[in-house]
Amino acid sequence: MDFSSLPISPTELYELIAVVGGVGVTGALGVLFVRRARAARRRQIDAVDEVPAALPRRQAGPKGKQAEPEKEADREAEPEAAKEEEAAPRRPARALSGHAPAHAPKERAEKPEAETVAAEPEVAPRSAQVIPFPAAPAAKEKAVSALAPGLARTRSSGFIARLGELFSGRKELDASIVDEIEKVLLTADIGVKTSQKLLEEIRSSLTRRELKDPDAVWAFLRRRSAEMLSLPAPDVDFSSAKPFVLLVIGVNGSGKTTTIGKLAAKLAGEGKRVLLAAGDTFRAAAAEQLEIWAGRTGATMVRGKEGADPSSVIFDGVKRAATESFDVAIADTAGRLHTKTDLMQELQKVRRTLGKAAPGAPHETWLVIDSTSGQNAIAQAQIFTEAMAVSGIVLTKLDGTAKGGVILGIADQLRIPVRYVGVGETVDDLRRFDPEEFVEALFAPLEG
Repeated sequence: MDFSSLPISPTELYELIAVVGGVGVTGALGVLFVRRARAARRRQIDAVDEVPAALPRRQAGPKGKQAEPEKEADREAEPEAAKEEEAAPRRPARALSGHAPAHAPKERAEKPEAETVAAEPEVAPRSAQVIPFPAAPAAKEKAVSALAPGLARTRSSGFIARLGELFSGRKELDASIVDEIEKVLLTADIGVKTSQKLLEEIRSSLTRRELKDPDAVWAFLRRRSAEMLSLPAPDVDFSSAKPFVLLVIGVNGSGKTTTIGKLAAKLAGEGKRVLLAAGDTFRAAAAEQLEIWAGRTGATMVRGKEGADPSSVIFDGVKRAATESFDVAIADTAGRLHTKTDLMQELQKVRRTLGKAAPGAPHETWLVIDSTSGQNAIAQAQIFTEAMAVSGIVLTKLDGTAKGGVILGIADQLRIPVRYVGVGETVDDLRRFDPEEFVEALFAPLEG
């Protein structure tokens, strides 16, 4: 045969013929195998359909057990019964796979009833389960349990935990225990003055026998902590004036604006009409942040232009609150650096302006302190209280620090009541301060 007229060489032609032939043979073999597989599957399905009809139907007793008269017959037919179970409509995947066991296990032959129940459990429709509510705990127990998570870091890493380690596992304390307590307290965030005060009281108030008793020393520290925090100050009554004017001060980043927003939400929840005066006109986005909180809580907001005089903005806000019969007016201020004398003078100007806008205003002046600043928080509070008549403390971010002991130093050295503590991000995490609840939550995990 002459291949010279073809556009390809003879070698390439042979290779092409071989490829085409190989593809054809492979395709033919594939079709053959597919047909055989389908035929085998069809025979398998037909065999499965015939098995239930050929076998005698078993009578089931209560809870899926066989009737007693047919036990022996069922034992003889157990191999076929196993196939019937595999081919049952409830288990189609195993029936069609063709892997039903040829012989029943020995255990199944000896105990057909128990094995049948175990292999083929009856699934009854699950009814709704009614779980009764547990008995409501006392109000104090609720408050303590809600406060404890926010104090977790102070309990686990703060001075309370370090004191607990001194007493842990000891039935009796040696003479050096007071020195060990002194080391812990002096390096804690409660401040040097408060630490020395506690040490002197331990030495003078406890007998030698009590100093050897871990429970006695621990009980004394707990009792004195509660006494330091329990200052003789009346509760704040937001209904004592209309509008009740609250001035909020603090350094930048202390959580001042967030505290105002959460407090506004709480007051609005009590049915009070709240007005927010955005007196922080210098910090970028401060007014926008307060406006978001006003939108969430339904409060009315008064703001000025960026860089406007804070006193004038707060004056306009309080005057509007008085004219339109608002219940509470909360004035935000710039986060003043406590080392700047002129900025403290600006806060004093704001206070005088409030007195002109409403009689007796401000009715409360609260200092917001970031607890993560530790002993520096005590220094901040001292300078603010020298410039302003601070009537209450709000301690924030207790959930993010082990320095919660600073609250003892502030209350002891400044003698200013703590009004609220912040132990989380939600509105409910701004909690009204109760000295007994706070100490209970702070000391409880270390008690045996």
